[in-house]
Amino acid sequence: MSGPRVVVIGGGAAGLMAAGRAAEKGARVILVEKNQTLGAKLLLSGKGRCNLTSAEEDMETFLSAFGPKGKFLYSAFSRFGPAETLDFFSSRGLKTKVERGKRVFPEKGGSEKVINCLIDYIRQGGVTVYRNREALNLEIRDGRALRFILRGQEVEGDAFVICTGGRSFPKTGSTGDGYRFAKRAGHEVVQPVPALCPVRLKEKWPLSARGLNLKNVSLTLLKDGTVISRRFGELLLTHFGISGPIAMDMSREIGDACAAGNAALFLDLKPALTMDVLTARIGRDLEKYAGKMFQDCLKDLLPGGLIPAVVQKAPIPPDKRAEYISAEEKKNLAHLLKEYPLTPDGLLGFDWSIVTSGGVDLREIDPKTMGSRIVENLFFAGEILDLDGPTGGFNLQMCWSTGYVAGESAASAACREN
Repeated sequence: MSGPRVVVIGGGAAGLMAAGRAAEKGARVILVEKNQTLGAKLLLSGKGRCNLTSAEEDMETFLSAFGPKGKFLYSAFSRFGPAETLDFFSSRGLKTKVERGKRVFPEKGGSEKVINCLIDYIRQGGVTVYRNREALNLEIRDGRALRFILRGQEVEGDAFVICTGGRSFPKTGSTGDGYRFAKRAGHEVVQPVPALCPVRLKEKWPLSARGLNLKNVSLTLLKDGTVISRRFGELLLTHFGISGPIAMDMSREIGDACAAGNAALFLDLKPALTMDVLTARIGRDLEKYAGKMFQDCLKDLLPGGLIPAVVQKAPIPPDKRAEYISAEEKKNLAHLLKEYPLTPDGLLGFDWSIVTSGGVDLREIDPKTMGSRIVENLFFAGEILDLDGPTGGFNLQMCWSTGYVAGESAASAACREN
């Protein structure tokens, strides 16, 4: 293979973008993927629908979703942000639509449509794809990467891009291999932990509540009695605990609080109502259902599947008739609906987490090129970096942006060597 050579390790979202961009900039590119299928994890994105980015137009707001580390992405997003991402897919025939929460999805189809666009992109660039080839080691000499040792062969290059992802959904191939390569190159790796992960609870929901999707509720996390985080939106009740956007977005903080001890969650089932307004509402419902038992008086106030869970914790006997429920009991019921207690018992783990928190230390990466500050011809992109954002297309956009910049920078580095 003559000419500048770029080797990309990992055929996921970031790897496909990096390979395509490097080829577009004139490099001869080899893309190495340990699976037979490219984009295995991407196929699962958005439950197969692929929430490919967010329609948030304000960059500061977008970057703030990643927390303090979001500023690292400023240069990458300036060059290839959400607008450029939408133009990229639109130019390849993929129409998109914006749904609630500014989430962007393909107008028709899902993840397969997105992957097909990326495969066409690398095919047009003449990228050579090695499938079913597991990368085992990275050989470095005198501050430069020379070759990757694959299972059964070696592949040399003038520049290398590591896009192996984190440890989330290991069944898709994301088993943390890239951390080993990064350490081999002298990089620090921030301890990887699950993020955007379902939460286990000590409480066991009644069968009627499992699978119930609660909309417009609020979830609050307390650690040692102090509010750590609060989220508003959708929550899914499961046999093991809770999932859904607000639980997943809060999961890293919940995991940290559980590890430290004294973590508590409170679910506000009626965040739009004050205590006084809710108490009055309860009073009107009880008047309406006079003569009925308490357990039969909540169907106008709560989803049917949730009623047994509320009745179980309510300070009112289930068979007490509505007209005999006191003002104090009504107030206590309102308090329960505003602060339904939940006891977190940790996270389900990497097998169920959407992304990984932690990864290659950002202090050792040039944000303008995604290049290593330690090994001059080595680049990183995607989830392997110590970056993670909330649900809503933020993490995939990070992959598109860092992959684009890493691929372009790697091509430039490779060309300088030839």
